[in-house]
Amino acid sequence: MRTPYGSDPPPVLRKSLGVVDGVAIAASSTAATTSIGIGLGVTASAVGLHLPIVMLLAFLPILGIASAYTRLNKVEPNMGSGYVWVGRSLSPWLGFLTGWIGIVSTVVFLSYTTAVTGSALLQLAGEAGLDTLGGLRLDPDSTAQSTAIGIVVLIAVTFTAVIGTRSAATLQKWLLVFEYAVLLGFCGYGLIEGPHPFSLDWLNPFTIPSGQALAQGLLLSVFCYWGFESTFSVNEEIKDPEDASRAGLITLFTMLGLFLLGSFAFQRVLSVEELTGHGAQGLTFFGDRLAGQPLAALPLVALTFSAVASLQSGVIPTVRGMFAMSRDRTLGPLWLKVSPRYGTPAAGTVAIGCAAAAIAVLSLLIPKVGDLILASVNAIGIVVSLYYALTALAAASRFRGALRDGVAEGARAVVIPALSALFLLGLGGYLAWTFYASADHFEVSPDNGWFMLLCPAVMVLSGVAAAAWAKWVRKSPYFVPGQPPPESQPAPPPGATPETA
Repeated sequence: MRTPYGSDPPPVLRKSLGVVDGVAIAASSTAATTSIGIGLGVTASAVGLHLPIVMLLAFLPILGIASAYTRLNKVEPNMGSGYVWVGRSLSPWLGFLTGWIGIVSTVVFLSYTTAVTGSALLQLAGEAGLDTLGGLRLDPDSTAQSTAIGIVVLIAVTFTAVIGTRSAATLQKWLLVFEYAVLLGFCGYGLIEGPHPFSLDWLNPFTIPSGQALAQGLLLSVFCYWGFESTFSVNEEIKDPEDASRAGLITLFTMLGLFLLGSFAFQRVLSVEELTGHGAQGLTFFGDRLAGQPLAALPLVALTFSAVASLQSGVIPTVRGMFAMSRDRTLGPLWLKVSPRYGTPAAGTVAIGCAAAAIAVLSLLIPKVGDLILASVNAIGIVVSLYYALTALAAASRFRGALRDGVAEGARAVVIPALSALFLLGLGGYLAWTFYASADHFEVSPDNGWFMLLCPAVMVLSGVAAAAWAKWVRKSPYFVPGQPPPESQPAPPPGATPETA
């Protein structure tokens, strides 16, 4: 009987996506509505009324990271993305760690987004006049209630991810159309009619209270942009791999526009105390300040749609990354199984949904949704900075020959990705140090620095342990030295000269 890995070529997934589908998946992963509705308040707790400049400053290194992803994808389109590129350009250990961090950070993201989704639905119930159910008072800030409802939604979106990426992308496109229409309408109106005057101080980073506050604000903003690379996780299902790069860049610039619009609008409408004091209900409060019911409920509906879409889009790229790792036998054969009916890694999709639900249950240790969001976002921000930086360094290493091709080409291919990587490494390292130095004991609280540091540390250390298992127990060929990487420069397209390729 053939082993699950077998000797035949690994299964392939159906090529059914275009650039618009890639944008839908990436935009749903970045979840602009959720980031604006919740993330702006969390970020304002660190930087006050400096959201626009912090969002803009965080975009610059992320753009450098995106350029690295785009160039690497042109050379080697692979759903493993950073896992493959870092492993071949820097080190298999660092490559595995890049893939692993992407997996565990997304599972943590899914678990807290499960609670956010449940909280949004509870808020909608409250807006509809349903404050109690069976004698139980419904509380949108209760992690227990929000998680219970969110898990039901997680089960539903996992099912849609199983039956096909195309159907999932189609659903996400319609959700995005509604979300963005609501965001543009309310934020545009708030930008014009908000009672608080514009201030040039909003664009002055030097008046942020401290370096630590600036670093935390930048890291939280990096988290808001996180997810644009999801399109590269489905590049083997996109008909033209170049469309994955186009979709990633389109998504990133769209997010910049939405985040700047949201930042200015929120600061025009809300005071700093109102920004930081409403947690998961920030977008609801913003809508109530601008309109009466039922129009005021539209931002909350958009937030709910955004949370649902990000749950679904979080499942899809994670399973694709694990599919790529399973092809190399760094993970088990479960992740390599493709449904003959749907052409998707159905078993792995269900397994990821179950893992996210399990972590969501563990998150009940943090009773308030707002505190859960803060703890999760800080932890994910640190590890995302790490795997973004490793991928950019892989690009700088692989294309270092471009330094001989002129200043402009060398800057695009090597210098900008390397500087972006160093910036993110320094940012994550500095914030990790401030977490360590800010506490003298441990407790499960987002106000405790050691707890905030423990979460990303567990993500990284578990990756080292999993890599050791893959190398010495699974004996994965991924760790065998001497396997030549692909050519360090992409093959020119038909009819192109080396200078224009």
